[in-house]
Amino acid sequence: MSKQTHSFQAEVAQLLHLVTHALYSNKEIFLRELVSNASDACDKLRFEALNNTALYEDQPQLEVRVSFDQAARTLTIADNGIGMSQQEAIEHLGTIAKSGTKDFMRKLSGDQQSDAQLIGQFGVGFYSGYIVADRITVESRRAGLPANEGVRWASGGTGDFEVEQITRAQRGTSVTLHLRDDADEYLNAWKIKQIIGKYSDHISLPILMEKEEWKDGELLVPGDENGGRQPGGMVKTGEWETVNQASALWTRPKKDVTQEQYQEFYRAISHDSENPLTWAHNRVEGNAEYTQLLFIPAKAPFDLWNRDKKAGVKLYVKRVFIMDDAEALLPSYLRFVKGVIDSADLPLNVSRELLQESRDVKLIREGSTKRVLSMLEDLARHDQHLPAAADAAAADADGVTDVVSEDDKAKEGKYSQFYAEFGAVLKEGLGEDFANRERLAKLLRFASTTSDGATVSFADYRARMKPGQDAIYYITADTLAAAKNSPQLEVFKKKGIEVLLMTDRVDEWALNYLTEFDGTPLQSVAKGAVDLGDLQDEAEKKAAEEAAEAFKPLLAKLKDALKDKADDVRVTTRLVDSPACLVVKDDAMSNQLARLLKQAGQAAPEIKPVLEVNAEHPLVRKLDGSVHFHDLAHILFDQALLAEGGLPEDPAAYVKRVNALLV
Repeated sequence: MSKQTHSFQAEVAQLLHLVTHALYSNKEIFLRELVSNASDACDKLRFEALNNTALYEDQPQLEVRVSFDQAARTLTIADNGIGMSQQEAIEHLGTIAKSGTKDFMRKLSGDQQSDAQLIGQFGVGFYSGYIVADRITVESRRAGLPANEGVRWASGGTGDFEVEQITRAQRGTSVTLHLRDDADEYLNAWKIKQIIGKYSDHISLPILMEKEEWKDGELLVPGDENGGRQPGGMVKTGEWETVNQASALWTRPKKDVTQEQYQEFYRAISHDSENPLTWAHNRVEGNAEYTQLLFIPAKAPFDLWNRDKKAGVKLYVKRVFIMDDAEALLPSYLRFVKGVIDSADLPLNVSRELLQESRDVKLIREGSTKRVLSMLEDLARHDQHLPAAADAAAADADGVTDVVSEDDKAKEGKYSQFYAEFGAVLKEGLGEDFANRERLAKLLRFASTTSDGATVSFADYRARMKPGQDAIYYITADTLAAAKNSPQLEVFKKKGIEVLLMTDRVDEWALNYLTEFDGTPLQSVAKGAVDLGDLQDEAEKKAAEEAAEAFKPLLAKLKDALKDKADDVRVTTRLVDSPACLVVKDDAMSNQLARLLKQAGQAAPEIKPVLEVNAEHPLVRKLDGSVHFHDLAHILFDQALLAEGGLPEDPAAYVKRVNALLV
């Protein structure tokens, strides 16, 4: 069959231009990506062969081979995995069906353009070969197809690629890189082995290279050793040797795996350029038998909030790869967790549908969830691990200068780092995971009127509660500034009562499922009449009652003027400096949640808030007898709405009223 020339998809052409012109740091990343692709191809064959053992043909042993030819200046990565048909080669190597590709190219052409680590994060690893090669040739045959239906794909990484049908006896794929002039180091066996050891040692398949041995050069004078020799060199023996551990990292005893190996394994499976915050490696035995190796990343991925993206850990059954994103093994609020779970109990032909129904999967899910929460609790315990003054003094007396272990030191500050990235996702668990709700509540952190950073836990708050205080007070808002400056906080600030400031969009939803913490109720300062109980003295209560009685006629007029906007108008004790604020009844949806629902395009009930007025404020006092009573009443309401982050129903009318009073 004659050659066919195809044009690259536009995005691939852009990508190749960036790869060949912008990536110049850490070039060796290409070998990690190509070996990883070869390993994935073998995993896919193993999975498909569960139902069709004939796919193994005459090669049941799966492997990856890496070879080089110094004379031809080529480096080849070959596997005997699933392989590709001609159509698959055109589709897989000529287009990118990946939603994140544009984001990848935007990042690559920005400040991080020299960071070759990015290439693995977006599923475009094959193209990293062009970092070191000016031409790539791929030969492949899909398992199960006849030998004469192989395919050769070749491209110089410019605008097009060539495809032709070939005869290929062996199934699988070989990727041959025609190296650039500045890539000589990748024609060296020691260098290649060093890269494989660094990036691919954890791969469970054997990675083979041809053995080399030293051979002396020929004698300059035949038969005369004293006459000297030609320069010697390394010569290939024709034997192949395994150059990686060739055993899955999670199957090894923990004592045999170094920290660096765990970190490299994480980077390989997550395509993250940073090390994980922490990890847990355990073998679980009991009702379900499985091994778990779970990692918590340091940074949130770019698509953390993409609902269409599949998330989950890699699932193996008896070391056989089953699927990449097994969502059923962890709840969705832990979708940031990366890792591997290898079950000894699940059937090899398990599908996503069966995973949802399996009793063993339920046990694995529960165990893995508890393990992740334990990791987070451990980080939280060490977040601000500072020895007490007494401990420090005792340590000095004993001549000990450091009473904190190195392991504990390494964990300090990591929970704050985690929470800044994933705290909002963790809150989803309050509504999704009833069994672990109390554990999750202890892990939550918030800003407060005493701390701008999200460092205050519910336990911290309870420990600082004033005598007589019987609730944990909080407020929700779009921003920290809006929460801190809300009029609804004024009486709490005056009395020195701490209020938690909640600014994540998920907070309003999550708090529907958390009404108390350790027996102490949670109370929104924007709901119901303010009742500070024992924190409010009798004189204040009496003054409030007298003001409410004296203002009854005015309140009636305000209620009539605002009957289309406000459910009620009443005098409040929660305001100190502001003239008015809006609250809702205890059992009503908050204004903040209603706004969020509308912004998300969802239906929200029409809520008439309660207008609370400060009887001591000059503007409120000016209302009585004013010829502008109607306009002032509406301005008072709209300003209260603005102060809590809302917008007047008719902004033009609001501006018109204010302007009329200004002139």
